[in-house]
Amino acid sequence: MTTWRGGCHCGRIAFEVDGEIETVVECNCSHCRPKGYLLWFVPREQLRLSTPEADMSTYRFNKHKIAHHFCSVCGVAPFADGEQAGHPMAAVNARCLQGVEPADLDIQQVDGRSF
Repeated sequence: MTTWRGGCHCGRIAFEVDGEIETVVECNCSHCRPKGYLLWFVPREQLRLSTPEADMSTYRFNKHKIAHHFCSVCGVAPFADGEQAGHPMAAVNARCLQGVEPADLDIQQVDGRSF
């Protein structure tokens, strides 16, 4: 299993995440589309923060079930977390992972605008 390092631009948010990136999601909802997210979903226990949780700012919208974490210094949003079918999940922004080239990813389009 591969361990990826990721985080925000200024380094205030840093993490490691374990897994193999098979598919990422590009959602067209009002939040994901303007930010250009490419989301890789993993069980939350596979993501480990390397920096204090207190260094993250969090934004919730719509049903307030997903915590979208971002850096209040540089503005980059490297991941979100919530639950999927009762299991804690993380949605990692693949654009924030070191060594990942977006053009090499299998991108699945999701119509989040209609939910």
